[in-house]
This record gives sequence, C-alpha cells and structure tokens, in this order.
Amino acid sequence: MTFTDRQKEPVSLNIIRAQYLASAVNSSQYPEMENAAVQIAFVGRSNVGKSSLLNSLARQHGLARISSTPGKTQTLNFYQLTAKISEDIRRSFLLVDLPGYGYARTGRTLRRQWAKFIEEYLLQTSHIKLICQLIDSRHSPMESDIATYRWLIENGLPVQVVATKVDKISKMLISKQIKKIKQELGMDRDSVIPYSSAKGIGRDQLLDVIAKLLLNYER
Repeated sequence: MTFTDRQKEPVSLNIIRAQYLASAVNSSQYPEMENAAVQIAFVGRSNVGKSSLLNSLARQHGLARISSTPGKTQTLNFYQLTAKISEDIRRSFLLVDLPGYGYARTGRTLRRQWAKFIEEYLLQTSHIKLICQLIDSRHSPMESDIATYRWLIENGLPVQVVATKVDKISKMLISKQIKKIKQELGMDRDSVIPYSSAKGIGRDQLLDVIAKLLLNYER
C-alpha cells in the first residue's frame, strides 16, 4: 500500500532534538525502541541525497555524514528525533538511513549482502510506519528505482516518494519531472513531494506527513 494522506489541514511540527543512535549490519545491532517506536526509513540510489535530506529535516548540519563518494553508506544508520506537535504533545521517532542501491562499482557479492539485510529490516521490523523513497528529480526513474518501488508496494509497505534536488532544475521542469516519476512508477493518486535540502523546499510538506503519522500512531 502507498502512503495516502487523508487529512487536509496541515499539522505544525517542530524538531526540538536530534541525535545519532547507532549503525547496524544485522538485527542484533538495532537500537532499543522503548522511547521511539515509530521508524521512518529512507531508501534511494547512491548519491540521491538521503544524508542531506536527513540533515535538512532535523536542521542539524552534520547529523548524517555526507560523502561525495557514491555507495559510502554501508550500514543502517539510526537517528532519534523528538518533535513538538503542540504545547502538550511530544513524540520521539527514528529516522533510518539505508545503504544506497544501484551503485555499479560495488561488488556483486556485497550488493547481495546489502540487499539481504535491508530486506530483512524492511520486512521484519514492525516499527516501520513509513518508507520515503528518494528519486533524483533531474532524471527519469532508473530501473532500480522502479524495481524498488514495485517491491515495496508488492510487500504492502507504506511509501512516500520524494523527488530530491529540485533546486537543480527550473520551476517549470519540476512539474514535468514529477509527472514523469509518477507515470514511470505507475503511481495513481498518491503524491510525490518535491524536495531541496539546500533551499528547504518540501521540508514543511514532509514534516506535515510525519506529524500526521505520529498523531495517528497509537502507542
């Protein structure tokens, strides 16, 4: 299933705390979930801008390390955020940065190992409430993007597609690229959020999705 937002009014959410928790290559290394049962995972091709987006959401430069070398992230990286939704509502949740897929220079054996433990995490972790799939807005979705999206949908996982790096293209081209992404992924009514980590475009929209998710989640 895809993530469909049925609420019309925006919800105010402010991130008041963000910290790195842990890195993992197997389930025994996952952090304890007592104080943050909701997890939001971020997937995408190598160098699509996952770390930049995480830093942008938290407004904490350096929270997630940014590398100029594609395929650098080789672990699941967990970050705990605390959000203020109203004067009397606080919610803690985890953002999880997954290794990028589709990096050709990564050895085939290593790619298979990554795929195995990523699939294990996505399919066996009940705390996952949303998966944000990041796609570079400057290009058409690649085969790995399409295959990943279809795999997520086929496995009944909630997906929010985010088109990154929209500051790199013209405003006129953004709408065209969003339409192309939706068509090639086979999306119907569900939205694609255009995002720029550099300029903050789309941040409020994605935080609104997260806020409603946190409010709807019953502990």
